[in-house]
Order: sequence, then structure tokens, then C-alpha cells
Amino acid sequence: MPDCRLYLITPPRIDLARFPEDLARALDAGDVACLQLRLKDAPPDEVRRAIDALRPVAQSRDVAFLLNDDAELAAQTGCDGAHLGQEDGDHARARALLREGMLGITCHDSRHLAMEAGELGADYVAFGAFFPTSTKDAKHHADPEILEWWSSLFEIPCVAIGGITAENCAPLVRAGADFLAVVGAVWNHPEGPAQGVLAMNAAIAAAA
Repeated sequence: MPDCRLYLITPPRIDLARFPEDLARALDAGDVACLQLRLKDAPPDEVRRAIDALRPVAQSRDVAFLLNDDAELAAQTGCDGAHLGQEDGDHARARALLREGMLGITCHDSRHLAMEAGELGADYVAFGAFFPTSTKDAKHHADPEILEWWSSLFEIPCVAIGGITAENCAPLVRAGADFLAVVGAVWNHPEGPAQGVLAMNAAIAAAA
């Protein structure tokens, strides 16, 4: 496996009648390290239904299944872990709730936040946004230099996020990103999600 791997995030809205099949095809196409279910503002019952439908698709393929925002629900529903933003509850409590599960924490463009996350036991830190993105209103903009700094000093993996595509990812791979988190680069690929995964895999390999 390459040193840098693909970290896939679900689209903001999904149709559970067809998305599990789309996801299966995407995961079967190439190397994906993990899948984050990210349904902002969805009611809890909708999130639970999505977990029940998608978690087996990912886990049966040895792809870690992470839930965005809610460590307690992640622990209750058999997810492999949770990804939390800076405002998503008590990170130390989340670490305890998840036990051996994976905890990722958004650190924006902040070295201080990243070191704090590492100290409380985060399994990875996420930096971004590195490029303009339509998925969310990015208030923080990171430079690849923060990936170089982190990877040269710490063993905890780092994730790069924010507008990443096959065309622009090379500097992030070379700077030391362990994972590239993408949404549109896969789900909005003109030839379909499977080709999106293949394109990202190829770009990561070429950059490495």
C-alpha cells in the first residue's frame, strides 16, 4: 500500500435506496482506507438508518467506518470510530467512549490544536481546507507546510482535507499527508465514483 491513502467521505445527501450499491462499486474499484459518514443536520433516525445500511458495506471490505460529529452514536452502533470537529463535544470524553475505536479531530490550520489532539489520544489529526471546496464553507485555509511540520515531528497520522482532487493533490502527498480526504473528487467524477477512486489512487501513486 502507498504511504498516503484515500479517505472517502460520503456526499452531503444520500439516497439509501441506491447509495449502498454505488459505495460498494467505489470501494471495490481501488484502495480506500476509510469511509466517513457525514450527514450534517440529518435527524438521528436517518443517521442510524444510514449507519445500518453502509457500515457493513465498508467493514466487509476492511474499510474503516467512521461517523462524523457523534462519538456516542458511533460507539453505540458498531462504527470503527468517529471524526470530530472542534465544536463537536468533549474530545476527552469521546476518547473514553470510543475505547479502542478510532478518533480523528479536525485541527484546521492550527499547530496548537493538533498538538492538543495528539495529547488527548487522537488517532489522527485533520488539516484543511487546502483548496476551495463546495462541500462546506471553509473558514480556515491550510498550507502544505503544516503537513511537512507535523509529519516530521509526530508519528500520529495526518489527514489533508478541502477541495482535493486528482489534479491538485500531489503537493499534499509530497508534503507528508498520510490520508487525503475527498468528497467531490469521487462522487462527482464524470465517469462515476469507481473511476473517481481509481483516479485518486493513480494520482497518489504518481505523486509518491
